[in-house]
Amino acid sequence: MRPFRFRRKFFDVLICLALFAAVAALVVFPKDSVDAAANGVKLCINVIVPSLFPFFVLSTLIVQLGLARHFGRILEPVMRPLFNVGGECVTAFVLGFIGGYPVGAKTVIALYENGSCSRAEAERLLSFCNNSGPAFIFGVVGAGVFASSAAGIALYLAHTLASVIVGVMFRYWGSGEEKKGGGRLPEAEPKRFTLAFTDSVKSAFQTTLNICGFVIFFTVFIRLLFLSGLLPFIASVIGGIFGPFGFDKAWAERLLTGVIELTSGVTSLQGAVGEFSRSLALAAFMLGWAGLSIHCQVLSFIGDSGLSVRTYIYGKILQGSISAVFAYFLARIFVFKQPAAVYLAQQVKSYAAVDFVSALLMSCLTAALLLLLLIIGARKAAVRRGKYIRGKYIKK
Repeated sequence: MRPFRFRRKFFDVLICLALFAAVAALVVFPKDSVDAAANGVKLCINVIVPSLFPFFVLSTLIVQLGLARHFGRILEPVMRPLFNVGGECVTAFVLGFIGGYPVGAKTVIALYENGSCSRAEAERLLSFCNNSGPAFIFGVVGAGVFASSAAGIALYLAHTLASVIVGVMFRYWGSGEEKKGGGRLPEAEPKRFTLAFTDSVKSAFQTTLNICGFVIFFTVFIRLLFLSGLLPFIASVIGGIFGPFGFDKAWAERLLTGVIELTSGVTSLQGAVGEFSRSLALAAFMLGWAGLSIHCQVLSFIGDSGLSVRTYIYGKILQGSISAVFAYFLARIFVFKQPAAVYLAQQVKSYAAVDFVSALLMSCLTAALLLLLLIIGARKAAVRRGKYIRGKYIKK
């Protein structure tokens, strides 16, 4: 017990020192802190809100209307052998790849709390269903950072393959608990559209506001780490150790930035001097790992659900590592000398400069189209199995 108490006291002391240092940094660098917070707010208004809010509404709607349950019956033969999860879980898998971080994790929590999947299935899904979206990888990273559409394709391919591999690796997670017959909450009845829609909008607004808070905090946090000299100091130590292998201080700074916050990390790779394969591999790792900022967002979703965070953390470490290996060898095998359009590269050079109305319109249209396809698929599945009466699917 004594070693445990000592470790806990030591940890508490470190937390107090860190908080004191943070307050001191805010006092010493007030203008820089305000500017960083303003940039975070701008990023939230122009990017986070329009790109994520519609997908949060969509994910909750699909679950509360019961579409995931009925549409999942079609894909049960695919999801069960591959990932050992029910067909309903395909909703989290698809939305995780289309909507980007952290839509997949939010959908998993909604499925679990609705009783559409067991505890073990939800923890398996958390390991591989929370992914970066194609708009970010193709636009911001591929065109904006590397000025190459082929690089964006390679990164998305590595990201997707790594996610699937991680899902297969975790397919037996929690099998013992499932054999005991526990771990599933009572399945909720589908709600009427009006009630489900209002609940979805309220939930999506709270979730989006929560995410914006983390984005602003970590924007200021990274800025203070650079101004205080702490992050450059840690980077110089890492660079001194791995410098003989070509990993100097500059590369260490980029890695540490990406470990903390994804967008800042990948944009720091723009114009990096060195092997292209190394830059691409590092970008792939950052995309797979996602960053502490996104991890905090996901942990806020898990909250009181009782789900373990271990599969999520292990899965992100594995996905980042596997996708980095894939990207490195893809860069070695293929030559990425197909620059993207100059106009596109200029448009996405600054992630926060994306037009709010355009981003919101495209996200809403994509979410609405996906919802329409799911409704059509669920209705067709119902016709095959039975009939649809007053919002409920009745078997013949």
